Amino acid sequence: MATTATAEVIRPLRRVEYDQLIALGAFEDEKIELLDGELVAMSPIGTSHNFVVQKLNELLVLALHGRAAVRPQCSYAASEISEPEPDFAVVPRADYDDDHPSQAHLIIEVAESSLAKDRGRKRRMYASCQVPEYWIVNLVERCIEVHRDPTGNAYAHLERFERGQSIQLLAFPDVSVAVADVMK
Repeated sequence: MATTATAEVIRPLRRVEYDQLIALGAFEDEKIELLDGELVAMSPIGTSHNFVVQKLNELLVLALHGRAAVRPQCSYAASEISEPEPDFAVVPRADYDDDHPSQAHLIIEVAESSLAKDRGRKRRMYASCQVPEYWIVNLVERCIEVHRDPTGNAYAHLERFERGQSIQLLAFPDVSVAVADVMK
């Protein structure tokens, strides 16, 4: 007797549903984000990660004050089924009281234990929603990986910056960030 197995279709959770669940307190004690319709646990944050976030926050807020909003560890409306919480989203100035930003000049992830996810799933997601510049502050290899020119779900250009080098922001070419100012 032959049996026919049918593949189960799993419907992704939509961003609007995720936000409604958050408003109801469904994930109150959980550190998660919505990626591709799935609830994904976020990596714990260590002291090096916190140090880099603090340094980048100081540098970016001072350099971009009045020109862009610097949103540290806030939700970003990447798509109908993705709402990540990047370490930084540099977004157009606007009132985000009713919804999360869905456009960004720059997204930054600080990565140690999350390096594979940030280089894989998150890089593809940010490219697919046309974020023009995506940085991974790679704490493992002590460098900053700069991805530019999104095409489909990939970036056409990758450049690594190390101590002694500076990165000029694509959307704000008068602003540069020295790697040595971000990482010891």
